[in-house]
Amino acid sequence: MAHQRRVILYCGAADRPPPELVCRWAAAQGLGIEAHPDPDETATLVLRGRGALVLIDERSRHPDGIELVRRIKGDPSTAIVPVTILTDRHNSAIIVEWFGAGADEVLSPMIDPAEQRARLDALIVRTERDVGVHPSTRLPGTNEIEREMRRRLDAEVEFAVCYADLDHFKEFNDRYSYYDGDRVIYILSRVLHDVVRGMLGPDGFVGHIGGDDFIFVTPLPEFPRVCTEILSVFDALIPLQYSEQDRRAGYFFGKDRRGQLHRVPLMTLSIGVVTNEHRRFTHPAQVSELATEMKSYAKTLPGSVFVVDRRRGDMDYRSGPGGLDARSS
Repeated sequence: MAHQRRVILYCGAADRPPPELVCRWAAAQGLGIEAHPDPDETATLVLRGRGALVLIDERSRHPDGIELVRRIKGDPSTAIVPVTILTDRHNSAIIVEWFGAGADEVLSPMIDPAEQRARLDALIVRTERDVGVHPSTRLPGTNEIEREMRRRLDAEVEFAVCYADLDHFKEFNDRYSYYDGDRVIYILSRVLHDVVRGMLGPDGFVGHIGGDDFIFVTPLPEFPRVCTEILSVFDALIPLQYSEQDRRAGYFFGKDRRGQLHRVPLMTLSIGVVTNEHRRFTHPAQVSELATEMKSYAKTLPGSVFVVDRRRGDMDYRSGPGGLDARSS
């Protein structure tokens, strides 16, 4: 489906092709143009994930054009797809109506050709940026995480990829509420962002995979102190998200999948770390797979810890927030 996202869906009269300027711009962007005069068909294709951009030709005065914009922008699953209106009438009332329906851009012959191209460029960049950001935390999503890994692999620099995941988060959600759970995820996102960016500036990267899963990337020498600081800040803040009774006890009683009561400790944070110090990676997927493995191993250990993959015949180590390493074979 990836190639389908690089297509412009053009909705207009069959006898009114897109302007030459738009065709040349699309070709320069590597975008094909598909004509679909029927607004219903266009809306269906957008819903199926086809179309990096929708062009609606107002010049044909199609009465369903406004409704098509509303349908696309009214559905959360398609609202991110940019919609541009082509009009030959530079009329303020008409332009206001299109923007009121949800259009992202309106182009008319009154706008300088260079400015039209610049507006289309900005529209695509803005959309790709918005798609790449997780809506709840405003952190880069999976596409940007992969792009960051690939960038560092291509640069042939030594780096560490750290996969952070909450422990006992589901039980917390069950005892409190999804609202409280969302707050915890947001707090974790701020801890990761503020520590990584605060300590490393532009050399650090933080992304949100989804749910309570996060990835952060650091230069190789920096990950021990960054991970130690993250765990320290997290362990100081997370007890405050519990009731005073649960916080003082250090646990609460929750039911497992069989309905049996058991003690549930306060949430901790597990971080699996992978580096290219002793390994050669050729694709971000290899890094992600190993980071997931290390994160799963970290979750078997008590408390907030980070675990580093050092498999090359030597040992791995784990560290808690105190920064004291416990080595084991």
